[in-house]
Amino acid sequence: MTRSLHIALLGTRGVPASYSGFETCVEQLGSRLVERGHRVTVYARSHHITYNQPFYKGMRLIKLPTVANKYLDTIVHSFLSSLHALPQRYDIALYFIAGNSLVTWIPRLAGQKTIINVDGLDWKREKWPVFAKKYIQFAERMAGPLANAVVTDSRVVQRYYQDVYGIPTTYIAYGSELPRRPPGETLAKFGLEAGQYVLFVGRLVPENCAHHLVEAWQGLDTDMKCVIVGDSAYADAYKASLHATQDARVVFTGYVFGEGYWELATNAYAFVLTSGVGGTHPALVEAMSFGNCVVVHNTAENLETLGEAGLNYEGKSGGAALRPVLRRLLDHPGQVAEFRANAAARAAQLYTWDAVTAAYEALFYDVLAGKRVAACETAVATARAD
Repeated sequence: MTRSLHIALLGTRGVPASYSGFETCVEQLGSRLVERGHRVTVYARSHHITYNQPFYKGMRLIKLPTVANKYLDTIVHSFLSSLHALPQRYDIALYFIAGNSLVTWIPRLAGQKTIINVDGLDWKREKWPVFAKKYIQFAERMAGPLANAVVTDSRVVQRYYQDVYGIPTTYIAYGSELPRRPPGETLAKFGLEAGQYVLFVGRLVPENCAHHLVEAWQGLDTDMKCVIVGDSAYADAYKASLHATQDARVVFTGYVFGEGYWELATNAYAFVLTSGVGGTHPALVEAMSFGNCVVVHNTAENLETLGEAGLNYEGKSGGAALRPVLRRLLDHPGQVAEFRANAAARAAQLYTWDAVTAAYEALFYDVLAGKRVAACETAVATARAD
């Protein structure tokens, strides 16, 4: 019988989740690990998490300060968290984000095993200047030597780490099991009707390409609305360019989380992921889980996640390529219903949090046994069957 583990989750803003997919992963994974009998500690940034209780969903919450700066916020907090972790006697310290790889050696000084989920190829994001891109690429290279194991949530990214750096990784998908919500106060707040809008969710930064959707929408003859959910702290010029549209059918909501997000995602006519950078996008997996008809920018990572369960457009051509795809969906609601069913089925088969948790748990035990790559297939298959 396997023993209970003491696990730390580091490198994110913390829980309750209120920002990105990694925070959602920490909340979903951590709470399920607690249910499986493990002790879980989540490190949170004190300027971001206002929750004031010592435990959240069974997870111990440690809030530490950082430097609230675009370039230093994450790594400074991860460094302080790693120092705090040294005397804690964790069995496993699980980090998120490739840029944190350079501090994953610290808990190892106290005999703790460290694992890092590197996410996508973050250096491709336009927000980073040259020096930051070089740092991230260096951190990618050092993930293998400095951590005991590396996780990728995309087969495309897994091949990249093997081919470019010779680093073997364990593939563990992102999960999604979220409650559907009927139309309610959130739709009313933004003047929306169920099934009468197309949805984008993501940070409003250039590499997420929300402008593709805004530009495409301006050339469509429809009474439906285009809803842009998201914001950004470091892209004022880009946000201003989006908001400059004169099309009253385009609705900007800012950040929406929890119940409001579920309501918006559940009742959309279709979901459009325009992002051109990243691994497995949480918003895409969640949209599929909600049973949305999905259209994606045709990056290799997006196509891997979606499979044949939706449509794609040529991202290099931007809004001009997206517009005819949207026109097709607006003109053929029967096809939308088919894509909805296909997306929901694929999400139920491949992207469940129970299966993700089983895979991480199997990886933890394998790493403690001295392995660098885990064979998670049996644990995942069992979780899916259950």
